[in-house]
Amino acid sequence: MLLAAAQSGGPAPYKDSRGRTLEYNGPGREEPEPGGLEEIRIGYYGPDDPGHPSGGTLWAGARLAVEEANRDGGFKGLPFRLVPRWTDDPWRTGASAVVKMAYADRVWAIIGGIDGATTHLAEQVVVKARLTLVDPASTDQTVNYASVPWMFSCLPSGAAYADAMAAEVRGKSFALFSATDHDSRALAAELLTILRRDGSIPKRRIEFQPGARDAARMAEETVEATAVLVAGAADMAALARQLRSRLPRIALLAGPEAGRAVFREQAGAAAEGVRYPTAGGPERADFPDYTAQSAYDATRTVIAAIRAAGLNRVRIRDVIAALPRWDSSGRDTRPVRMIAIQRH
Repeated sequence: MLLAAAQSGGPAPYKDSRGRTLEYNGPGREEPEPGGLEEIRIGYYGPDDPGHPSGGTLWAGARLAVEEANRDGGFKGLPFRLVPRWTDDPWRTGASAVVKMAYADRVWAIIGGIDGATTHLAEQVVVKARLTLVDPASTDQTVNYASVPWMFSCLPSGAAYADAMAAEVRGKSFALFSATDHDSRALAAELLTILRRDGSIPKRRIEFQPGARDAARMAEETVEATAVLVAGAADMAALARQLRSRLPRIALLAGPEAGRAVFREQAGAAAEGVRYPTAGGPERADFPDYTAQSAYDATRTVIAAIRAAGLNRVRIRDVIAALPRWDSSGRDTRPVRMIAIQRH
């Protein structure tokens, strides 16, 4: 950052916190475990409805992790329980839901949210409540830029996904379709930054609002050999169907949301051959998609930390922070690879 500032002629920053491992050096580790508990509560910031279009698979993964832990004895014989709180209007009441988990429900850690925007909201609360937040779904790396030592993200950063996508289209003619929601905008910005650095830019760039079903018009404007789709799963599915109906041989490259079950379901035959970035190895066969796997991973991480640290919020955070999987900001460092959807 100092070098970049010098090269651009701008002032050097007063302090660059990147690369410095986040720590919590305050009080709390000395607090004893409370007595008289009947269950061990873990907060879940997301919908507890398996059929929810955006968060249902995450809930399924988190719930399975708790069920397995309880079959294995829970915590000293006490059962773990997920305490869900959610609102479909997070910008109005989302923060208050997290506050209730932290102070009224007295959870020991929180799993959530279901995307970058809701994770940002939860992050604002946990830093004041001194409560660990393990994020299973967000790839927006700005979540980790606030220097909050209570924040851990189970997926790699958007930059890692964008780098893998850029390698697929570098030097090629392509069109970029990107939605204007928080996560899609962040990923598209990362992708364009990498491509411009290499001298590659899309021949066409089309932005659209989430939920806008004008994919047919956008498809008619596209004559490129490759289309890059950066949007939510349902919007990408609509685009894939329309593009493939007009240009059956067009190559489709998508963001990580193409790995969601809803994309495969709604895109149908148009999902065949779509390439997208993913982290880690194969998912469990009984999981609907990678979000279920990630929520399962996040919940197991919290449960293991509670068992190792005991019922102390700060020590739970310490155990999670000591895991070798994180970078200095608390973001997972697994490599990202490209895979193609094969429906048959």
